[in-house]
Amino acid sequence: MAEVQIRRYREEDHEEVKEVFTIGMSEHIPPSCMHVLKQPLAQMILGCVFCALLTSSKSILLPVLAVTLLLAAGRQCISYMFTKYIQTSLDQDLNHIQQTYLDPPNACFWVAESQGRVVGTVGCLPAAKDENFLELKRMSIKKTHRGQGIAKALCRTVADFARERGYLGVMLHTSVVQTDAQKLYEHMGYQKIREFSAPEFIAKLTNFTLIEYQFIIKQDHN
Repeated sequence: MAEVQIRRYREEDHEEVKEVFTIGMSEHIPPSCMHVLKQPLAQMILGCVFCALLTSSKSILLPVLAVTLLLAAGRQCISYMFTKYIQTSLDQDLNHIQQTYLDPPNACFWVAESQGRVVGTVGCLPAAKDENFLELKRMSIKKTHRGQGIAKALCRTVADFARERGYLGVMLHTSVVQTDAQKLYEHMGYQKIREFSAPEFIAKLTNFTLIEYQFIIKQDHN
């Protein structure tokens, strides 16, 4: 196993950071499609369309084609939702990491480097909703390097940064389909605070929810 180094972001990392994040987020499209298919509303719509067309057309081909087209349209909607989120993330901070994460005193961005390549990323900023917390953002690990403890090391790096600056804790958001991320954060001591619907209409329609976690830092008492 190649050695992995956690270090602060440098300008030459820019394209690799964007690539790791974009590919990582795109990997959530298939499980999101499966999540939608498990929802009673989606199953009811597909079942009703299939039965109605089967009854009216007396042919199996038309209802199968219609359901296939509905499934394809649903996948396109989910792909659009993730594409929009990726572009929003790039516009908000990943296209100008230096100004967003490194210039402010209470923010930072790190990469995990292996054999000269960026294989993981994480950043943190003061949380907008609570000045006592930092918000962990843009956590992503290359698929080829998962299961090596990189995500845990990045989580600890953010927690240490927050502790050094006197913050009460760290908060973050993840989605209902990111089950591996949920297990990681809970293993690292994060507590689930609330679950709520993503703002997009398609997300509300398909019960696609976001989960807020908090990690309370144990301060050293000397």
